[in-house]
Order: sequence, then C-alpha cells, then structure tokens
Amino acid sequence: MQNQELIKRIEADGVKFLSLQFTDLLGTVKSVDIPAHRVPTALEQGVWFDGSSVEGFARIQESDMQLHLDTNTYQILPWSAAERRRARVLCDIYNTDGTPFEGDPRYILKKQLARAKQLGYSFNVGPELEFFLLKKTNGGAVQAVPHDVGSYFDFSASDEAQRVRNAIVLALEAMGLEVEMSHHEVALGQHEIDFKYGEALRTADNSVTFKYVVKAVANAHDLLATFMPKPIFGINGSGMHMHQSLFSADGKNLFFEADDAFKLSPIAYSYLAGQLKHARALAAIVAPTVNSYKRLVPGYEAPVYVCWAQMNRSALIRIPRYTPGNDQATRLELRFPDPSCNPYLAFATILAAGLDGIEKKLTPPPNVNNIDVYHFTPAELKERGIAMLPGTLEEALLELEQDEVIRSVLGEHSYEDYVRIKQGEWDDYRIRVSQWELERYLETV
Repeated sequence: MQNQELIKRIEADGVKFLSLQFTDLLGTVKSVDIPAHRVPTALEQGVWFDGSSVEGFARIQESDMQLHLDTNTYQILPWSAAERRRARVLCDIYNTDGTPFEGDPRYILKKQLARAKQLGYSFNVGPELEFFLLKKTNGGAVQAVPHDVGSYFDFSASDEAQRVRNAIVLALEAMGLEVEMSHHEVALGQHEIDFKYGEALRTADNSVTFKYVVKAVANAHDLLATFMPKPIFGINGSGMHMHQSLFSADGKNLFFEADDAFKLSPIAYSYLAGQLKHARALAAIVAPTVNSYKRLVPGYEAPVYVCWAQMNRSALIRIPRYTPGNDQATRLELRFPDPSCNPYLAFATILAAGLDGIEKKLTPPPNVNNIDVYHFTPAELKERGIAMLPGTLEEALLELEQDEVIRSVLGEHSYEDYVRIKQGEWDDYRIRVSQWELERYLETV
C-alpha cells in the first residue's frame, strides 16, 4: 500500500487514532498512538521515540530512534468505539543516521529472510498457538482458574468458552488473518486457533497480532488469556508448533521428493538435521522463559528428546503424513517452541539452523517412528545418539552461548541484551522461596 492510499483509507474508515506498534526483544507489543491528522507527517518523516525505555533496545546515551510505518500492516482495531475508532500499523525501527536498528526483532528476521532469498529460498511458516482462558477472581486478581471444563475437541452449544473463542475468530478475521480452524485443546481452559501459513515475515506479524487480539477480546469478556507455557501443574501446557517449508522463486515446494518414503527431499533432510543440531541452543529463543521448562517434561505431549519421526508425536520434529496430490503441503513440524517466544526471533533462528544444515549438507540420525522415546533408558538414548533438550532456562542459555550460528542471528547487541535479561530472569527465579519448598521442608528439616 502506498502512503497516499493509506491516508485515504484512514479517512474513509473514520479512524481517529493510529497505533504505531512494534515489539521489544522479548516480543512484548509496544505502541505509540498518534491522531489521524498526524499520519501524513509520520509517513514522510517517521516518528521519534526513546529507545532507552524499551527492553533490549538502546542505552541512555543512544536513545533516539525512529519508527518507520509499514503501510501494508494497516488494520482497524475492531473493538474500538466508532467515535474513537483506532487502527494500527506495525513499524520498523531505524537509527538516527537512517540505518535499520540492528536490535529490532523484525529486522533480525528480515536479514535471515534476505539470506534465504540469496540462496534461492522463500520461507513459509504455519504456527499453532495454544492459550488458556482463565477466570479473574477476588475482585479482578488473577489466578490460574480455567474458564471451562471442556477437553480436546469438545463441543457444547451452551459453552461460554466457545462463544468467546468465536468472538476471537471474528476479531482475527477483521484484522486480516485467515482463520482455518478453532477448537478446545486437551487441558481445561486451553484453546487453539489456527490461521493460514504464509511467508515468514507476514506470519510473524500475524502471530504478534494474534496474541494482541486474543488478549483484548478475552479482557472484553472479563477473562484473562495467557500464552504462559505451563500455567497449571499436572495438565498439558501450551505449545507453538511451527510447520515449516522452503519454496523456490517459482513456487515449488523444495521439501517434496516423490520417491522418498517420507516424501522428503535431500534439502528437507539437511534442513531437518540442522535444526536437530542446533536444537539445544534454539531452546533459549523458542522456549524462552523459566516456565517453558515446566512444559518440556515427559508425559504431557511435549517433546523432551532431540529426534524426529512421522507417527511419533513425542519427537522434536514430526513429518505430517503426506496427502497424495498435495505436494505443496510437505513440511516439517517443529514441536518444542512455545507461545511465550518472540516470533520474529524464533522464525529467524529456526531458519538459520535449517539453512546451516543445508549449507553443510548434514544428514539426520535415524528416525524414531513408532517408538516411544520416553521409555528409553539413558544407555539406549546414548546408543542412538539422542540428546535431551535443556532442562532449565539457565542450561539453554549456556547452550546458546556456545552456538555461534544461533548467536550470529541475534547479533552481538541483541545477544548480549537478551542474555542479560534472561539471566536476570533466571536469577530472580532461582533465589525465590516457593510454596513447594515450604511444604516440603518447613517442618521436616
């Protein structure tokens, strides 16, 4: 969309305010609102803001930064009142000298996509973001109380959770996402809404929009939507499975090979091998919180071991079953990311891991099809060369430190800030005294 077209759209839509949105390093949406009459100036000159106040951006002595509006991301916020109609655009972040800011997560993804394009690839992603709808209790205080008592694919015509989910779907479609399916997930209060896969930058934008919309609509229903990976002990956590494929410039799926047992091409196998190789370091980006590692434990359909298969959903990477005649759908499903991650950083790093496998012509280890890896002994795992994912955020950060490929994607600026933030998160968790410790030790030691 050209600048003048956006100006005309804003006027025709009766928009009074435009929200200029971007994410910090952790994926939290940040926003600067301007009145509609300021849009022409913002498009021409950008909008200055203080980057030192944003997590993982600039230091105080280099704080001035500029927002450049991406006009193609314009959407009306469907829940805004007509007399105060608001819309949003996503923005790219620039330095004072007019160069892209190296720590902008959106730019980090753009760089990896440009690298893939030079190699002749376009990167498509289809994420599946799970979330919980929780009740607000005690005068608005938040507790992990599920909003419903449904289970996987449950249906009830009087189900309030279904009505909330339908309202979310309508809002998502109004924001330009093409919703394919919505359903109740396995755990109480857990839901999934899938939107159509697409080119990685647009899909990352859609993922940010998805989380923003889900939270806003839930709040309008006096509920809390959370993308926390494991909000409730003893039941399944929320994942963000990522379906991935590489396409050629002429639209051919480069992961498809008709003669292969799994319908995978040599490129697909090398890409898969690269992600297995870098999985332990990737964990620090795609499972980025202390709580992420409460989900990545045996017994709750989340992967723990670094392996691949088709039929085995305990594997880190799964190959969805091939549908005859649907070559374009051949893909890999990466199953250990969770929705607390920054989608820009997650897509950038998983792409880099896969491209590293292609460039080095790596081959994956044997698959674990029809094998329950959870029942392997340590000796059997070692014999098969199957590693485990990190067990804590601290362990994942140590793996990231040693992985030059994944570190290089972030760049030194973002890497240092990311580790500083996440190490602080781990330290804060580590020194806290939990309720479990009181129950376990207070009267027994």
